[in-house]
Amino acid sequence: MQHSLVVMNLLRYSVSYVFIVSGFMKLISAELSNAFVNLGLPYAELLMHVVAFLEIICGVLILFNKSVKNAVIPLIGIMAAALCLTKLPALNSGYIDFAFDARLDAVMLVLLLILYKCSP
Repeated sequence: MQHSLVVMNLLRYSVSYVFIVSGFMKLISAELSNAFVNLGLPYAELLMHVVAFLEIICGVLILFNKSVKNAVIPLIGIMAAALCLTKLPALNSGYIDFAFDARLDAVMLVLLLILYKCSP
């Protein structure tokens, strides 16, 4: 039992770290901000700020083990959208290129699903 608690805590800390840093980077990095805005989404700048704040808030909730199941849901949506918007176009270059480009997003999506499944 103790071993699984340690593993879940490490999983929570890792996932929260990724999303908190990602959220802050969207707010402070001009390069990342421009890449987001250039996706061609409507209200791109507003949407980027909403996504950034969701990532930070949900990351903090996961970090402190508060409403983890509820915090994971918007992050799953963000990761699914990120895969569709930024990684699926790589399929035009072939499956291997897509698999390589999507590897980290896919891992984060799986980790979020594990958190959702294993959280009370």
